[in-house]
Amino acid sequence: MVKNVFKILGIFILGIGGGIFADQILWPYFVERPLFYQYGLEKTPVCVTERKEIIIQENTTLESAVEKVEKAVVGMKTKTKAGKILEGSGLIVTSDGLVVTLAELVPQGSDFSFYLNDKIASYQILKRDLKNNLALIKLEEKNLPTIGFADFEKIKLGERVFLVGIVFEKAKPQKIVNEGIVKSFNEDFIKTNIFEKYYLSGSPLFNIEGEVLGLNNIDSEGEVITIPIDKIKKFLGF
Repeated sequence: MVKNVFKILGIFILGIGGGIFADQILWPYFVERPLFYQYGLEKTPVCVTERKEIIIQENTTLESAVEKVEKAVVGMKTKTKAGKILEGSGLIVTSDGLVVTLAELVPQGSDFSFYLNDKIASYQILKRDLKNNLALIKLEEKNLPTIGFADFEKIKLGERVFLVGIVFEKAKPQKIVNEGIVKSFNEDFIKTNIFEKYYLSGSPLFNIEGEVLGLNNIDSEGEVITIPIDKIKKFLGF
């Protein structure tokens, strides 16, 4: 009986040793042979799964932020004295109808149309700051959605941002979204890696939490350069 016990223990020890040998030496050796390359056994599918989960989470966060802010963006069309048509966007800053946009989109002596939820709203041009390219408009509307302002001191290089603007396709206003990262910034401007058409001038730039970072100007090469929120708050008197 004692012999049988030792025999069982010996088999058990050999089994453990064989398992360790196979797992730590034999299996890694064969996996790295050319014969196994076609099966991709050297890859770790867990990393791929984790990356997919991260991308899904980021996209869901962006979608939620867009839904949060899109109703606070208004569209505008301007016909200048010379007959030129300007298109752009603006941001609702108070629930009783104050809207901030670029002064270049509302030049004096022009005819304006402001679009709120696909409908034309009555308005007043309250003031223009040509030096900082900002204008304040009062829409004759109430109980409008508003968005919180970001803290300029917390802006970081490389942080994810997005813009929401209004374009006019077949004379009907349509929302457009584009995303990127902060490339550089100072108290006078925020630069991103986003490139867009001129008709998205005046569109607001948001962080991934849906807070306003500023208003976008589009240069001649399509680069989005943003007037920072602190300049806008000073203009508004907030």
